Amino acid sequence: MKNYVLKTYLTFCFLLICLLSFQTDLNAENPLKIPTVSAEHIHPRGSYQNSKQKFETEKTGHVAFLGGSITEMKGYRPMVCQFLEKTFPETKFQFTNAGISSTCSNTGAFRTSRDVLSQGPVDLFFVEFAVNDDQDARHSGTAAVRGMEGVIAQIRRHNPYADIVMVHFVNPSMLETIQQKKKPLSSSSHERVARHYDISTIDLASEVARLIQEKQLTWKQFGGTHPAPFGNAICAAMIEKLLTKYWQETSQRTKHASPTKLLDPFSFQNGRLIDVKNAKSDSGWIIEIPQWDSIPGSKRSRFTSIPMLCATKAGAETELAFNGTALGVFIVAGPDAGILEVSIDGEPFQPFDLYHHYSKGLHYPRSVVFSSELKPGKHQAKIRVSKKSSSKGHAARIMYFVGN
Repeated sequence: MKNYVLKTYLTFCFLLICLLSFQTDLNAENPLKIPTVSAEHIHPRGSYQNSKQKFETEKTGHVAFLGGSITEMKGYRPMVCQFLEKTFPETKFQFTNAGISSTCSNTGAFRTSRDVLSQGPVDLFFVEFAVNDDQDARHSGTAAVRGMEGVIAQIRRHNPYADIVMVHFVNPSMLETIQQKKKPLSSSSHERVARHYDISTIDLASEVARLIQEKQLTWKQFGGTHPAPFGNAICAAMIEKLLTKYWQETSQRTKHASPTKLLDPFSFQNGRLIDVKNAKSDSGWIIEIPQWDSIPGSKRSRFTSIPMLCATKAGAETELAFNGTALGVFIVAGPDAGILEVSIDGEPFQPFDLYHHYSKGLHYPRSVVFSSELKPGKHQAKIRVSKKSSSKGHAARIMYFVGN
């Protein structure tokens, strides 16, 4: 009897394994079919022959992706990488993932040099910040332009042959705006930059709205603000459609034409991170790795080993001499984030609240710009922790000062 039960059990397991194996093979042969993407929301501009010629003739290529969590995650980025490797099977690619969750285009401009250009000249560059400029930073049109133009100007200055694709992802509020026949502020501001630099854009946001309207897609199928593989595949298909069209042509490599003037004279075209060691601080500040285990609020591991310029009590003061037209800080702002009061070149102190609408339970990474329209040249800033606070404390944890 025991042998019969054992034999029956083993037979059942074998049949179950066979069934699962068959189902896996079936799914592999019949992958989830994405809707056919239209060319309506692919805005072709400029040329992409430089990257094609580099990949084909030199058999090498540097492809970089800059953005927020949508770039950092396993989404459209690895799909595009697979497409490139399949299109150019003999090419040795260097792929740079410069996505950092929650960061906006301003932070992108400040870290372009560290996170992208430090890896070498870029041949093909993808950038997305529409969602984070909208829901995270809540940028004005001016701020969105200054950030995105800062990124583009740095990439092209570093390598005038760099081909660039700008991508507009979507969140529920942006989708609703498009469905009302209006344009989201963030993506439309970025689109102005793209037109100014003759760069193609993938308006995934508008394409998703079209597919939903035509009942070829639901928001649930797309996967939400951080798209499911299905939603990311729609973006990858649009990029493939764009590049395949351009790469059917053949011409010589040539430098991309640069605009004679910036779209905004205060764009962060020289955005940079400034070491906190450059500050002169009183005893209320200390450069250290915060004792995160004793600090309430969740933390992201990428930031927990970084030495920061820290203060937790009102009245702590620091000074920074800097050169350029802008100054701010790149911080993590948690439940105890305070308010900084800043005076530049002896002007009256102005308050800047570090607390973010996502800070309640998270030490949130963000750039806070104090001033972005200074006269070029040397400046002196005084920064102090305010006695006022909109949070549970007065903490300031500065990873870098930012400038332009």
